[in-house]
Amino acid sequence: MTTLLVSQRNFESHVTPTGHPERPDRIRAVEDALSAATFAGLKRLDAPSGDLSLAQLVHSGDYLQNLARIRPAEGISRIDEDTFISSGSLGAAATALGAGLLALEEVALGGVRNAFCAVRPPGHHAERHRPMGFCLINTIAIVAREAQRKFGAERVAIVDFDVHHGNGTEDIFQDDETVFYGSSHQMPLYPGTGAPSFVGVGNICNAALPAGSGTEAMRAAYDDRILPALEAFRPDFLLVSAGFDADYRDPLAGLNWKPEDFGWLTGRLMDVASRVCDGRIVSMLEGGYDRQGLATGVAAHVEMLMGAG
Repeated sequence: MTTLLVSQRNFESHVTPTGHPERPDRIRAVEDALSAATFAGLKRLDAPSGDLSLAQLVHSGDYLQNLARIRPAEGISRIDEDTFISSGSLGAAATALGAGLLALEEVALGGVRNAFCAVRPPGHHAERHRPMGFCLINTIAIVAREAQRKFGAERVAIVDFDVHHGNGTEDIFQDDETVFYGSSHQMPLYPGTGAPSFVGVGNICNAALPAGSGTEAMRAAYDDRILPALEAFRPDFLLVSAGFDADYRDPLAGLNWKPEDFGWLTGRLMDVASRVCDGRIVSMLEGGYDRQGLATGVAAHVEMLMGAG
């Protein structure tokens, strides 16, 4: 059993303005990092285009039509202060979704032990009714629903270690006791959600981390709060919103995680997954806006998924 890497060949199709943090160079940094000899044992597949109509599983009925209406025939249109859509963005979003669905199928059918998807745009800020925070569709939320719909999962867990709270994922699942959402995030920080006091219907577990904190605060948040709740939930699949913007070099936040912190956390998630869901993990790239921080974080994450960390 090996680890699957799903790559997205059309990642450049989603165009953002010059200087925007969420840019194609992010995927180039990931590809460069995972081209090292350490990762020769990865099973590598290119993502197919996913069916964007599946967005109706987690978004409102007119969500895709609204995105298509905003999308320009050429160039770039602005959705909000931070979020943009270009002529090729929905094609990129479809392939990002296809990556997640392919990874889910490979893991569900036992072809691989776990999987990481190197994709953009990210998705965890996209709420039921609106795109925001660089995100167009909530890809990981759709993958969670497909785990239930296609593979019969009774319970699915999503753990989100992006430095920003995944308000979109929480918005979609906050009333659904069959999906667990656990998030560590800097607070206060965009988007201003993620209070530890909010628990949904008992399925939400938020751990807020203060600016300037690093290894000690992160490990305590997971060991004392998120991991026990995750294990008690006993999911059939574990999905990971893997953002690497908690890295100490990231320009959009102020946590002080090191590459080894991402490796430690990945290992702890694997430990829980091995006990409750036969190790079934699908991880999808979310944020991470310093090229070196993203590259070293992804390398530590994937190396641990491979069991070589």
